[in-house]
Amino acid sequence: MGLFTRRGIFLNKAEGIEIDDAVLTVTEKDAVKMEWPLHRGISLWLLFAMIGLLAVLGGRVFYLSVIKGSEYRTIALRNSLRALIIPAPRGIIYDISGKPLVYNVPSMDAILIPADVPTDSAEQTVMRSNLVATFSLDESELSDIFGRLDYRSTLPILLKERLTQEETLLFLSRKQSMPGASLYKTTNRDYVDSLIFSHILGYEGKIRKEELVAYPNYLMTDSIGKQGIEKSYEAQLRGKHGFARVEVDAFGQIKKDLGVVAPVPGQDLILNVDADLQKKLFDSLQTILEKHDLKRAAAVALDPQSGAVRALVSLPSFDNNLFSGGISSEEYKKLISNPSEPLFNRVLSGEYPPGSTIKPVLAAAALAEGVVTEHTEIESRGGISIGSFFFGDWKVHGFTDIRRALAVSNDVFFYAIGGGYGNIKGLGMERMKKYEELFGYGERTGIDLVGEATGLIPDSDWKQKTIGERWYIGDDYHAAIGQGFVTATPLQILNSVAAIANGGTLYAPRIVSQIRSSDGKVTAVPSRALRQNFMDKDILRIVREGMRETVTEGTAQSLQTLPVEVAGKTGTAQFGSGRQTHGWFVSFAPYDDPKLAMIVLVEGQGEEGYNAVPVTKEVYQWYFSRSQ
Repeated sequence: MGLFTRRGIFLNKAEGIEIDDAVLTVTEKDAVKMEWPLHRGISLWLLFAMIGLLAVLGGRVFYLSVIKGSEYRTIALRNSLRALIIPAPRGIIYDISGKPLVYNVPSMDAILIPADVPTDSAEQTVMRSNLVATFSLDESELSDIFGRLDYRSTLPILLKERLTQEETLLFLSRKQSMPGASLYKTTNRDYVDSLIFSHILGYEGKIRKEELVAYPNYLMTDSIGKQGIEKSYEAQLRGKHGFARVEVDAFGQIKKDLGVVAPVPGQDLILNVDADLQKKLFDSLQTILEKHDLKRAAAVALDPQSGAVRALVSLPSFDNNLFSGGISSEEYKKLISNPSEPLFNRVLSGEYPPGSTIKPVLAAAALAEGVVTEHTEIESRGGISIGSFFFGDWKVHGFTDIRRALAVSNDVFFYAIGGGYGNIKGLGMERMKKYEELFGYGERTGIDLVGEATGLIPDSDWKQKTIGERWYIGDDYHAAIGQGFVTATPLQILNSVAAIANGGTLYAPRIVSQIRSSDGKVTAVPSRALRQNFMDKDILRIVREGMRETVTEGTAQSLQTLPVEVAGKTGTAQFGSGRQTHGWFVSFAPYDDPKLAMIVLVEGQGEEGYNAVPVTKEVYQWYFSRSQ
């Protein structure tokens, strides 16, 4: 077969095969080892172990993919797909003529997505250090944020609002070292003539943790109305957020855009407020304060035929852009420590003795109850004495009827119809309270602003419970001229006189006139009558005639030179232990067809004059000359 050997190797030339002689010469024992190198028991054990391991792995795969598959698919999808919030622009607020009173200004916030924040403590330490350095954050506040993180959440948490351009650029250069942190495009409010309109518009700001209880659908990055119209109409102004659906990697970085759902802008508000009238009233009132070195005043004007508020001023005022722009603790402390309380809305929340401005209501009550007629005359000799007590008048008026008593503000006449004197049986506190409440005293007017006070119309039960004393006739006398325990807000007083001016309808004052949706649909905000026809029209006519005589021959004769006929009522009310007084003037014009009713209050004016009357004259002169 052609076999031969070469250096110990057998060759088969015919088949071309070489066979090592080591193979041909091995023993049977060595051959067995070559065929089965491991012990059979070990091999079987390894086989069963591998089968068992495969079974465990298969079971685990089945558990994860079938039993828990839906849950983990959701988690995986959440980690890979994100809905990034696109905040809705807040609605714009306009005056009655369409002038914008606020704008939305683009801004940038820094936010944190908890799901993208590293859980390793060392990595977090580095990240927090970078956040503090980049955004000048307070370390204790940042620790509080990180201490409350839910690392499963993809909802944004606010780190810092209104970033500067420098902070924004610095973050972009360092963002790789701050996983989970990102920029959030939003808007801030920029209020026009902020000092002039702040007590009407209020302001908006970032929502606080405690506010989330009442607004659970809001995010920590959202803004919310805090005061004024911004708060009252939060639901309309807010709008609906949109979102951008994106795919992100394990570090939260966007890899693919998957579509956008556009936000729905908030609804616009068109106010009843006349911006030009608001500015004129503000400037006139501010000038009178500066002239007499006074600090506090209030004024409000409305349409008596509907309750539409045309202007509302409270002084001193404040800059609401401070709050919208993120007020510092120093600025806030300065505001709240100011003894003149600029944040306090005196028109709605100030509770003052109304003084003689309450007399038109009591005149109507006395006529309605038959205590006096329009022809009844009562003599004023400068006051009345009851036992050892003397209740003075501001001057000797002689005999006056009810019209003249209103015109010259005869206190003795109202002492008599309130508490009784001579052959006049007075109304008494119960009946005075009944009619005052009919005209809106002692209750909120229902204006569409927050923070309205109720004032106080006392009675014998109230005095006994509150002070521990019984009610005396002297209390009737004080109440009859708007002093003693009686208090009211400027808006309540004006609203009562507006009902007299329009013939007997008490309206809820209204700031907002219309609401306009983002698609242009306009919805009117109707006027709302609280009470109608609750007083005889002839009685109201007599009262109006007395108020007109206030201007023609009474305490406000300086208004006779105006281009329209005005009716009104002056008032003063003492406060504190000194002889200072608050000065009032409430009025309406034109007399025969009232288009505007207005009240002016100047706090602490002293006894030298009625500072409220000159303000009224200047505003009416401008307003009715402009209208012609």
